[in-house]
Amino acid sequence: MGKWWAALIGVVALAAALGAGQLVAGFVGTTASPFLAVANFVIDHSPQSIVKWAEKTLETWDKPVLKLGLGVLLVVFAMVAGLVSRRKPRPGQLVVGLLGVAGIAAVYLRQDLGPIALLAPVATLLVGIGAFTWLHSVALRTPSVAAGAEDGTTRRRFLVTTGGVAAGAGVAALAGQFIGSANDAESSRAMVGKLTPATAAPPIPADADFAKLGTPPFLTPNKDFYRIDTALVIPQVRTEDWSLRIHGMVDREVTFDYNEIRNRPLVEQTVTMTCVSNEVGGPYISTANFVGVWLRDLLNEAGVRQGSQQLFATSSDGWTCGSPVEAALDPKRGAMLAIGMNGEPLPLEHGFPARIVVPGLYGYVSGTKWVAELELTTWAARRGYWLDRGWGEQGPIKTMSRIDSPQGFQSLPAGRITVSGIAWAQPTGIDKVEVRLDDGPWRAAELSTVVNDSTWRMWHLQADAPKGSHTVVVRATDKLGYTQTEQRAGTVPDGATGWHTVVFDTQ
Repeated sequence: MGKWWAALIGVVALAAALGAGQLVAGFVGTTASPFLAVANFVIDHSPQSIVKWAEKTLETWDKPVLKLGLGVLLVVFAMVAGLVSRRKPRPGQLVVGLLGVAGIAAVYLRQDLGPIALLAPVATLLVGIGAFTWLHSVALRTPSVAAGAEDGTTRRRFLVTTGGVAAGAGVAALAGQFIGSANDAESSRAMVGKLTPATAAPPIPADADFAKLGTPPFLTPNKDFYRIDTALVIPQVRTEDWSLRIHGMVDREVTFDYNEIRNRPLVEQTVTMTCVSNEVGGPYISTANFVGVWLRDLLNEAGVRQGSQQLFATSSDGWTCGSPVEAALDPKRGAMLAIGMNGEPLPLEHGFPARIVVPGLYGYVSGTKWVAELELTTWAARRGYWLDRGWGEQGPIKTMSRIDSPQGFQSLPAGRITVSGIAWAQPTGIDKVEVRLDDGPWRAAELSTVVNDSTWRMWHLQADAPKGSHTVVVRATDKLGYTQTEQRAGTVPDGATGWHTVVFDTQ
């Protein structure tokens, strides 16, 4: 058999296998797709150095690049399966079988999937081997394909056959996508309607930001709110299917459904959230008005037992994190179970139907989206997702600041310039921001009006910058008197440190 025909058989068999898996996953759960399960396995078991490189280099494109890379790798394996089977199908069947078993194992290891989810990778395995075997036999019965001859008629017939299989695979994949989306959460979210808090957050003052001078707007629009998580596919959790179970070191196990939460007196709170992966000067910080209920009220209904140290949260897709119990119960901090964000139900990508928000802690230990379970336990008993990957245990947010204007290597007219940016120290609050231009003295910047100590604070400064190259540096001091350190440290294990520095020139 010609090598190109052999490679084509492998690729078409792969398409048939993945199409079948996607179709069955539409019935048993989107994340049961073996392709997604393998991709999630790669994320969960990649060395930390590779994960950090991907986050820093690819930013929010890391997941699409992973899926593209996995797809390319599967195509290569499929071509190899065909090429080693130019005479007999057995070697290719073995390769296809090994890929199928890998898919079954990846789905089996998913904590958020039950036994029925294994139907998807099993279908992938059976269809993959079946399609490969059948196409191989058809190829050997087609003289021009088997002998590499120039008979265009029989060759076209084989192309029609493989094309039909590929088209069927595409239809199956689309059908699986459609069936899976028929029960998606967007329609459920649309039915929630307006969330009106019984206790609204104070209005945002007009001078809470300096957006006209280059800072972000005080409230981040939902579409611009940073998103960092491990979900390759956004979990589709409907309100009618959602519940929150609180158990572990409690007096009584309790479970709340969505209506029970929504029908409580809702509160609204303005909170700035920060990702521990935020490099010095990085973009992973945003602010929103969250609507929900106080987390401490739910925990108190369960009755937190003495000795509880960790609030161990699990999301509907199996992701886990642990927050200090004292932070979750502290009324001054205001930890929330949030169901709304900036005047609407939580967007799907930000945790609909419900998520945890604990001000003052980095998101990896506090911001569980699609939350389904809270367990009161100890630090020794359970370890969250990121703890086994080299990150710190409790993750308090560090006092930091950022320059937003001018931007790095920007060219400005010589003379009077405006330097502006943001500073944050949740939940302590920012007391002072200082700016230094070139080798000049530190100068205090003008600060925006305080909204609350769990939010960022904007600043700006006017300075004279003659023609030439300039360097501007910023540092912040929080309300406890701590001035952020100049010493540079990376994000691992508990957040970056250092002064943000920007180089620009004036003409």
